[in-house]
Amino acid sequence: MAEKLKLDRREFIQKSTLGILGLLTASGVALAPHLNAHESRLRPPGAQNEKDFLSLCIKCGQCAQVCPYHSIELADIFKGHGIGTPYIDSLQRACYLCTALPCVLACPTDALSHDTEKPEDVKMGIAVFKFSNKCIGVSTEEVTRKDIDRIYTHPHTNKLENEVLEKLEEYEDKQCTICADMCPYPNSILAIEMVDDNSNNGKKPKINSSCVGCGVCAELCPSAAIVIEPRLSYEDYYKKGKRNN
Repeated sequence: MAEKLKLDRREFIQKSTLGILGLLTASGVALAPHLNAHESRLRPPGAQNEKDFLSLCIKCGQCAQVCPYHSIELADIFKGHGIGTPYIDSLQRACYLCTALPCVLACPTDALSHDTEKPEDVKMGIAVFKFSNKCIGVSTEEVTRKDIDRIYTHPHTNKLENEVLEKLEEYEDKQCTICADMCPYPNSILAIEMVDDNSNNGKKPKINSSCVGCGVCAELCPSAAIVIEPRLSYEDYYKKGKRNN
């Protein structure tokens, strides 16, 4: 009798577990189109449109392995849809637009399109000067060590990463023009520049049409005044008024 109860109990647990998994799978399938439609992660250079990217990406992680700046992370179960796919959190470590784009070269499936051969070909998103009230340049305050301490918590394990810190330290006790000066886009003034802010005799960033949304301005901004809108172009955001929300 005891043995029969034990078997019945085991069978009940197995069926219940399968039922729960079935419901989760079904709900995942039902929600997938909506999750795809609302995906707003910053993808690495060359990423195809989100639907094709998710279809092509085999989650091998090779793009992350070859990134010299440790910019690329792989989504875990807590990051929502697309577990195992590569993304960039620009507030932690942006893309520095390597000349050879090793992440693209390492992709075996064209999820990161091999037609993206140089920084000028990249189309990750667009920078937005969203919080002007926080901007140190506008306020005319000088950059302090405290303002850039946040960047020291990011990975710094090689020469390239340490060079970022060395350049950043040059702005201590100076008016802030970090976002424009540190932009890695070739001929960076085409992507972002500092212009006069007439309200306070300070300087403010102006995003220009060549911005590719690499996120360096957002990462290095001492006051997090700039954000990146993934998957949008300059035309989308500044001309058509699109938003990722």
